[in-house]
Amino acid sequence: MQEERLQILKMIEAGTVSADQGSKLLEALDTEDGGKTAGAAGQWLRIRVEDVKRGKSKVNLNVPLGLLDLAMKFIPKQAMADLGNGQQPIDVAEIVRAIKSGARGKIVEVEQEEEGLRIEITVH
Repeated sequence: MQEERLQILKMIEAGTVSADQGSKLLEALDTEDGGKTAGAAGQWLRIRVEDVKRGKSKVNLNVPLGLLDLAMKFIPKQAMADLGNGQQPIDVAEIVRAIKSGARGKIVEVEQEEEGLRIEITVH
């Protein structure tokens, strides 16, 4: 849990999340740490966004599933909507509905070639 706390504090410092959002994330970690369930049966949402052109991570976020709506704000929605290459655009709201309906495992894996992004969303 210490690694997750540090990651949240770095996100607050970088302005990736507001202090209020960071506080909610830290509270959720404290709830999980105390043996209580944070979110759906203690499950976690993992969001990874990688800049494949540079080989660097842009977003590396693990949050309790109970904070799903907050976590989804970190997905580059324009990249999801503009997949191109004849692929169907992905609706972030549909991803949220699927997870809330019980979808587990790897939910989304998308590579957006023009933007050089790879997006992966997993529930574990």
